[in-house]
Amino acid sequence: MTAAHLDLIKLLAGLAAILVAASIAGYVLQRRLSPDGSNAVVENLNDRVKAWWVMIVLMGLALLFGRIGIVLLFGFASFAALREFVTLTDTRRGDHWALASAFFLILPFQYYLIFIDWYGMYSIFIPVYAFLLLPIAAALRGDTDQFLVRISEVQWALMICVFCVSHVPALLTLQIPGYEGRNLLLIAFLVVVVQSSDVLQYVWGKLLGRTKIAPDLSPSKTVEGFIGGAASATLLGAALSWMTPFTPVQAGALSLVIVLMGFFGGLVMSAIKRDRGVKDWGHLIAGHGGFIDRLDSVIFSAPIFFHIVRYWWSTT
Repeated sequence: MTAAHLDLIKLLAGLAAILVAASIAGYVLQRRLSPDGSNAVVENLNDRVKAWWVMIVLMGLALLFGRIGIVLLFGFASFAALREFVTLTDTRRGDHWALASAFFLILPFQYYLIFIDWYGMYSIFIPVYAFLLLPIAAALRGDTDQFLVRISEVQWALMICVFCVSHVPALLTLQIPGYEGRNLLLIAFLVVVVQSSDVLQYVWGKLLGRTKIAPDLSPSKTVEGFIGGAASATLLGAALSWMTPFTPVQAGALSLVIVLMGFFGGLVMSAIKRDRGVKDWGHLIAGHGGFIDRLDSVIFSAPIFFHIVRYWWSTT
């Protein structure tokens, strides 16, 4: 077993310990405050903890299986997220070829390119080649009604659900001097910091939240929750510098950047949901909504994190 795998096991054990404590706290709160399931806050907390157990187990298994496990996990996440996104768009029969290309050609090919480490192609495949292919496929069907809107929605879905998300497993392709064989820890660092920021913003918001940031987009987000969550996640990132090629100051600064991008990504995705008239992207994950509801922060932070690390630390 490599040193990277030992560090992953330590990290997962720490996360498991936190979830055990959260599960116990949720059980006690339910017995005292919500024995009949009437307290919405307690029930939501317990649903979130249960969902986190599932997500931590899946993420842990993928990390332990290495590159193939990570590529398959995020490939599946992209497929599920793309399905959720497309469900909320105004597609017609004339979009079927474009949609089939997105799901069964473009998505798997993007992850294949990452698996074989072809940076020159996976970095431009979707924003260049796929963006040209999709309108061609749709135009060949001859349906011009709302053509620009329809094809733009599919293109945007691919960018959000496939291109941006695929930058998480793309971290495995980076060659960082002195960090060989440990890139799995970069993925763990990104996911832990971004997701913990979401949780901590929720907790701080419930404890101290008074001033709403964008009530029309996300009524639950408050200035106090954002500041408390961002600061806590930044400190957590600095404390996790041992699993990265960064110093504590660099890890903290990077954590702040990806936390900010994750926050604004959440607002953008909330704006799309409000435009579509829905509260959640789906109902697959109890307490969390759909896959996009869990990925919205990662969607915007992953490409930024990838390119900062690539151009500052990597030799590729």
